[in-house]
Amino acid sequence: MVRAWYMEDDNLDQRTEHYRNPAKYISIEDLYKISGVEYFKLNLDTYTTDGVLANLKEERGYTYEDEIVCSEECLTNYEEKLKTFYQEHLHTDEEIRFIIEGSGYFDVRDKNDEWIRIEVVPGDLIIIPSGIYHRFTLDTKNYIRAKRFFIGEPQWTPYNRPADDMECRTQYVMKLQNGNFMTS
Repeated sequence: MVRAWYMEDDNLDQRTEHYRNPAKYISIEDLYKISGVEYFKLNLDTYTTDGVLANLKEERGYTYEDEIVCSEECLTNYEEKLKTFYQEHLHTDEEIRFIIEGSGYFDVRDKNDEWIRIEVVPGDLIIIPSGIYHRFTLDTKNYIRAKRFFIGEPQWTPYNRPADDMECRTQYVMKLQNGNFMTS
């Protein structure tokens, strides 16, 4: 089950386990309310046949998928890629990740611009809304394999902060202010 908590100090090394005993965990429901991040738990043994993922893909219009493996053995320029993933940014489309193996962290900004760390493990599927500032890093195991889903052809362009004038950011902030994430 995914865990999420407020980060006390984001200046520490991104992959250390210094957040093992965080001061303030938050529930998945509250995570959604204050950030719009959605969470689903899928069964790794049955996700290809049970219809849960298929229904989600149909409902959301995901028509393209691929798989990414992040590890020192699989990524060219591994350390540079991790630094790029950890740079605070946003996307014009939502970011969908279904974790197959390994683990890592997605950090997202809440409505008060504070960092929330989301730990993902096999079976976790998270949807990070377009326009939210976020970043990704591996944990100390340095390995994750995940499926990525897109509407149409992949548009995976990160826009580093500040990108407050982008339409996707403006729309995201309006949803937060209007309480559009209060119920799922």
